[in-house]
Order: sequence, then structure tokens, then C-alpha cells
Amino acid sequence: MNKTVEELASRWLPEAKLGEAEQRVLQSALDRQPVARDLNRHMADKAGVGERLADAIARVGGSWGFILSFLAFLVLWALVNVWLLAADAFDPYPFIFLNLVLSMLAAIQAPVIMMSQNRQAARDRTDAAHDYEVNLKAEIEIMALHEKMDALRHREIVAVHAEVIAMSERLARLEASLDVPRPGNPA
Repeated sequence: MNKTVEELASRWLPEAKLGEAEQRVLQSALDRQPVARDLNRHMADKAGVGERLADAIARVGGSWGFILSFLAFLVLWALVNVWLLAADAFDPYPFIFLNLVLSMLAAIQAPVIMMSQNRQAARDRTDAAHDYEVNLKAEIEIMALHEKMDALRHREIVAVHAEVIAMSERLARLEASLDVPRPGNPA
């Protein structure tokens, strides 16, 4: 860790244990560089074909459109096998073939959705870490602005104080040259 980052850390984060993120944020404050970045683009660039496919399947499988269309498919399956093909149904009433198809679909769809959820959880952790860095940087910048404002105010107070002293001295010299009696002192 370089000396200026150590100075900033001792001044703005005295009780914090500095990890890699804190050091990166402090260095960005010194360099006056932003820490915010587009995580959506970063994650999209990093995603492979399988990950994008898992996300698409989870997005479709978890939508009302899919649920309603699948419900319509199940009703149609039952109608076709119970009423239209009553005697020659390819999957009679307990719908054993339908149960097999649904079980296979669930066996494939569940792990794919879990892969997508794991990816989303990793993304959420990345988002949280990024949010922490951005918030820490904002806090450091606010503290730096407070220090600058305090220094400006102090400089202004010192200048006003010096001006008041100078004016008092000029007024005293002016009074002495005019020989004006002070209140309470008879002339």
C-alpha cells in the first residue's frame, strides 16, 4: 500500500480493516477516477452459451405466458385423450405418458433453472460488492469535501479576524489623531 493511501485510510477510515476493495476505492479517490462500472455489460460479456441458454430457459419457464400456455396444453391433452379419442386414446385417463413427459421435463428444467439462479446469486454478490465500493467512494468524497469546506471556512475566519484587527488599529489611530474623547471620559 502506498503512503498516500495509508494517509487517507488513517484519516477517513481509521477503524476499518483495509481489504482489496477499500484500497482500490482509496486509490481511485486519490487518482480522481470513478469506481462505478456497467456490471450488466461485464456479466453479459463473461457469460458463455450455456449460461445464456440457462437464463433464457429460466426467463421463459418462470413467466405467466409459459404457465398459461402449459395449462392450456394440459387441458388440451386431457380433452383429446378423454373425449375425442375416447376408445383409441394414445394416453388413457391416468395419463401415464403425460406423467412421464412432465417428469422428464421437470428433471431437465429444474437443474437448468438452478444454474440460472446460481448465476443470479453470483451476480447479486458482485452487485453488492460494487455497491459497497461506490458507496464507500461517495462517503470518502463527501468527507474530502467537508475537509475542503472546513479549510476554506477556517481561512475565511482567519482573514476576517485579521481584517477586524487591522480595522480596530486604524480606528484607534484615527481616534487618536482626532483627539475624540471616549464616552465616559470628560474632556
